[in-house]
Parts: sequence; structure tokens; C-alpha cells
Amino acid sequence: MFDFIFHNLSTIIVGIVVIAMILGVCIKMYLDKKRGKSACGGHCSGCPGSDLCHTNVADNDKNS
Repeated sequence: MFDFIFHNLSTIIVGIVVIAMILGVCIKMYLDKKRGKSACGGHCSGCPGSDLCHTNVADNDKNS
């Protein structure tokens, strides 16, 4: 078991770093979505999918 770990230590370390980076990106995306931040940069005037991004804002305006 230790022989396997010793011979593959660099691969294991790189794998852990890659998994940590992916996890960090996923957490950042989740927190940004929870805070209402846009992932596209916020220039909705030229975006063909702008009505899909901000459906909650449009729904809230209609209800007011």
C-alpha cells in the first residue's frame, strides 16, 4: 500500500490540487448565484438569453 502511494505521490498531489480547484469554482459559483450575481458580466442589452437570466426580477416587477 505504501509502495503504491510512494510511486504515485506526484499524481496523487496533482489530483488533489485539481479536485480542490474544481470544488473552489463550484463553491464560488454557488455563492455568487445565491447572492444574485450574474456570471456573464451583466450586459443584458445585447444578450439573446437576457429574458432567461433575470426571470425573477421581471416577475417581481409584474407583481408590484
